[in-house]
Amino acid sequence: MEGVGLAIMGIALGAGLAIVGLGLGIARIGGSAVEAIGRQPEASAKIQLTMIISAALIEGAGLFALVIIFMLQGKLQ
Repeated sequence: MEGVGLAIMGIALGAGLAIVGLGLGIARIGGSAVEAIGRQPEASAKIQLTMIISAALIEGAGLFALVIIFMLQGKLQ
């Protein structure tokens, strides 16, 4: 029974790290895009498109990580 508690704590830690990583990744993309648009306003459409695609890829990877975490949690309970 003690091992299950530790496994659940590990799963919760994994979920937290996934969310923190997603937040940091998207914050970095947003900050870099704003800086790039400030330096080159005429390229804002291209920069925004690249930013949205990058954010979508990060969200997809994060969603995949969270699905795996929730599947593991379902196996333990």
